[in-house]
Amino acid sequence: MRFLITGGAGFIGSNLADALLADGEDVTIFDNLSRPGSRHNLAWLQGRYGERAIVVTGDIRDAAALVAPVRDADVVVHLAGQVAVTTSIVAPREDFEINALGTLNVLEAARSAARPPIVLFASTNKVYGAMDETPIAETATRYHYRDIEGIAEEQPLDFHSPYGCSKGAADQYVRDYARIYGLRTVVMRQSCIYGPRQFGVEDQGWLAHFVIAAQLGRPISIYGDGKQVRDMLHVEDLIGAYRLAVDRIEAVQGQVFNIGGGPGNARSIWREVGPELERLAGHALDVRFSAARAGDQLVCVMDTGKAARQLGWQPRRDVSQGIALLWDWVAEHRVLFEAER
Repeated sequence: MRFLITGGAGFIGSNLADALLADGEDVTIFDNLSRPGSRHNLAWLQGRYGERAIVVTGDIRDAAALVAPVRDADVVVHLAGQVAVTTSIVAPREDFEINALGTLNVLEAARSAARPPIVLFASTNKVYGAMDETPIAETATRYHYRDIEGIAEEQPLDFHSPYGCSKGAADQYVRDYARIYGLRTVVMRQSCIYGPRQFGVEDQGWLAHFVIAAQLGRPISIYGDGKQVRDMLHVEDLIGAYRLAVDRIEAVQGQVFNIGGGPGNARSIWREVGPELERLAGHALDVRFSAARAGDQLVCVMDTGKAARQLGWQPRRDVSQGIALLWDWVAEHRVLFEAER
C-alpha cells in the first residue's frame, strides 16, 4: 500500500514510517521539519531506507501542497499538528490554523481524489477537557477516578484550552467527513505516547523530557503536585492500533477510538514515575515544583475496551519496561541532546 504520513519526521511519524518501510510498504513523508529532532529523524530514516523514504517538505496549512501527495496515497495517517497546550494559549490563531484548518485541508484533499484514501487522524485526550463531573479521589502518590477505571468514548467532549478546541474541531471534522461524504476515516484519541526518537520538551512529550533532563543533569519542573495521572502507551503499541484500523477499515470507518495504555499502564507523572527515573539514574534528581498549568487534567486514563472489541487491539508493552527502553535510547543518543544546551 502507499502511505502518506503528515508529520512523518516527528516522533510518532518516524517510528511509523520505519515500521511500514521495514515491511516493504511505500511511504511518503510530508513535514515542514519545524519540530525539534525532525531533521535527525529524517536523516535516520534516509540512512536506513535511502530513496524509498520519499520526502515532501511542506506545511499542512498550504492546501495546494497537500493535493498531489494525498491523491497518490492509499492511506493518509495525519499526525502533523501543533502539539502543546501552552503554545496554543500564547498563539491561538496559529494553533487553529495548524490543527483545525490543516486537518480540513487534508480532508478536502482526500475528498477531491478520484479514489479517496483512508484517513487516520491522531486526536488527543484533551478533547475531554478537565472532566469536572467525573469524581476524583486522592492517595499518597496519585489522583484516580473514584468510580471508574478509565474514560470511554461516550465521555462528553469539553474542549478546554485553545489546543483542545483546535484538536477537538479537527476530531469532529474527521468523524463527520465519514458520515457526510463517505470518507473512510478513523479518529484515534491518544493518551500519553512515548518511546524512541522522541525529542521531548517541557511543553510536550513530558516523559522523554524528564529522561533527557535526568541524564543531562538539568532541573525538572513539575507543575502541580506531581500526582497527576496519565496512562502511558509505547509508540510500538500505537502503531499496532493504526495498522489494525487500516486492516479493518470497512468495519470501523467513521469510528472514534480511545488509544492509551489503560489502567494497567497508568502512573502519576512524578510521585510514581520519579522514583523509577531516580533508580535508573542512580541518584536523586533536581526537581522543582510550581503551580499547576491551565488545562492540565488531574487524571486521564483511557478505557480501551472499544479498541479491544472492534480492532482486536490491546497494549503489550509494560510501562516500566518501556521507560527503561526509552532511558537506554536517550543514553545511546546523548550527543543529540547535549547539542541543545
